[in-house]
Amino acid sequence: MTSLLRSVSGWRALYVVALILSDLIMLRLAFVLAYHLRVLSGTRPDTPPDPPSTYDDLAWICALVIMVVFAVRRLYIPRRGSGRVDLLYQVAAAVGIGWLAALSVTFFVYRALEPPRLMLVYWALLSIGLVWLTRLVLDALLRDAHRRGRDLERVLIVGDGEQAQLVEAKIRGAPELGYRIVGFIGDGSPNPRVQPVVGHLRDVPAVVREHEVGEVIIAWAGISHPDLVDLIAGCTQQRVDIKIFPDIFELMAREVETSELTGLPLMRVRDVTLRGWMRFLKRALDVAVSWTLLVCLSWWFLLMALLVKLTSPHGPVLYVQERVGLDGRPFYMLKFRSMRPDAEAESGPVWAVPNDPRRTRLGEIIRRFSLDEFPQLINVLLGEMSLVGPRPERPEFVAQFANLVPRYRERHMEKAGMTGWAQVNGLRGQTSIVERTEYDLFYVETWSLAFDVKILLKTLAAVIRDRNAY
Repeated sequence: MTSLLRSVSGWRALYVVALILSDLIMLRLAFVLAYHLRVLSGTRPDTPPDPPSTYDDLAWICALVIMVVFAVRRLYIPRRGSGRVDLLYQVAAAVGIGWLAALSVTFFVYRALEPPRLMLVYWALLSIGLVWLTRLVLDALLRDAHRRGRDLERVLIVGDGEQAQLVEAKIRGAPELGYRIVGFIGDGSPNPRVQPVVGHLRDVPAVVREHEVGEVIIAWAGISHPDLVDLIAGCTQQRVDIKIFPDIFELMAREVETSELTGLPLMRVRDVTLRGWMRFLKRALDVAVSWTLLVCLSWWFLLMALLVKLTSPHGPVLYVQERVGLDGRPFYMLKFRSMRPDAEAESGPVWAVPNDPRRTRLGEIIRRFSLDEFPQLINVLLGEMSLVGPRPERPEFVAQFANLVPRYRERHMEKAGMTGWAQVNGLRGQTSIVERTEYDLFYVETWSLAFDVKILLKTLAAVIRDRNAY
């Protein structure tokens, strides 16, 4: 623990101490609450429960074992930019491993003591919830400190082109991450897209030392392999964190695993497109969620249909539009109608724009909160769409984008979705189709069931705060 505190300083040291203390308190509190929940839900009222002090030693041992697991899984190292859902996954996984480890330890230490199994289940669930909530509060406090200019991490961006410009824009737009850009490394071009350019590749070690850089982000699409190796070696000697922003069309992140060829180490790129049992799992989730929501919200569908008809009587309730789905096959997507029946009579197929005059009175509201999308649950149940996947486009736009954006058609390797990785990151409406494609391809190639659940959880928050829904 001492070495951990030595590796950080100032605000980060205080943050680590707060994490440790809050985890200890919340794990202990979870045990107390679990005990009382077990008493309240006791199945044998004639048998008096053991006093809470019976399990004191057990509770402290379990809490300490879980905190050791937290430390091993690097949950006491401050990380910038971690999402709330990612944090929930990390805490749940660590508590699960710690729970099993704690039970193993206590089995040998307290063989005669057999705590109620239901209490242990309550304890694990409460531990996940309480630890996650307190870490969210601490994370919010740290983000606020970053906005005020505290605990800033100095960042050097290697590159001066479009990729470097994109990374700069993301950092400038997120002051809560606590990054301060000290400059960019250029290739000597007369018209760099970012400023200030503080040197060339050979100058990186000197720039890192001079500006006390803590993190280097490589955002240079055309960097050669030898230069990249030399750069990483030079930065490693300076003991700074190194991150690489990949060119999505050249270094696309894929699921890889190690392999070997008669002793020669290789990295094998696996085909992670959905097939077999993975496709079955995704389809099972789609059917279960869509069927449940359609049944539970049937009254709301009838109310919405009535409101659409009352506010715009000259037109259908549902808007049926051709879209492109899996393997480029067309299907008809359903939405509650939010625009006039003659919305595209003069313009032809066009994207919606902010304050679109074609919207109905009700359409302004339901498009703002994406309520018009709910009939797509029928598309999901029929197997034409999925809950999560790249958003489907109209055939006219697909033909146009396929000629402009490399690998665009690869996003159709999976089913179109009601929501997607691009959408929960604010890329909808009139946003960059290139950047949107990057996110879609990342989803296609790194799919997992946990990733789908994460996107669904992030969708709830995105619907409320999204400013590109119109």
